[in-house]
Amino acid sequence: MFTRRTFIAAASAAAVSAALPARAFEVEPIFKPQRVQIKGDLAPGQILILPRAHFLYYVEAPGQAMRYGVGVGKAGLEFTGEAVIQVKKEWPTWRPTQEMIEREPDTYARFKDNDYVQPGGPQNPLGARAMYLFQNGRDTYFRIHGTTAPQSIGRSVSNGCIRMLNEHVKDLYQRVPIGTKVTVL
Repeated sequence: MFTRRTFIAAASAAAVSAALPARAFEVEPIFKPQRVQIKGDLAPGQILILPRAHFLYYVEAPGQAMRYGVGVGKAGLEFTGEAVIQVKKEWPTWRPTQEMIEREPDTYARFKDNDYVQPGGPQNPLGARAMYLFQNGRDTYFRIHGTTAPQSIGRSVSNGCIRMLNEHVKDLYQRVPIGTKVTVL
């Protein structure tokens, strides 16, 4: 039974928790963007991703790169090879692939047997920005994108895409043009 006492207790608890400052997620320092030295034979303007180390490098000049921490695909779901960023979107829409729906039917139940596409916005798994990877003019369905799961940075947990913190992907997004070469080792 819902009594006046339980109502007051619940309201008090809600008021106290709302008054507490929200604890912001803080990425490990190693995964924060930083300028680093890199092999001098890499051409400026390209992206190199080292999934096992959980780093993405944007080559700025010979021997210099901006390094970002990333989350990458789970074992067996990772992308490797060369691609080109052929599409860029701010606050992209999203729909899991059919393989994702089949692999995790409970997680993606709302997408089963329909053509629902989740609108862009803060709750969208692709986050604030997405860069679409193509090979030979065809979409690979792999992306470099923001995330709603900042704790995944530095981990191998995605369905194959390269995840970045939203503020980091916004920074990279404004640096890279369409046609940027991406190599994932």
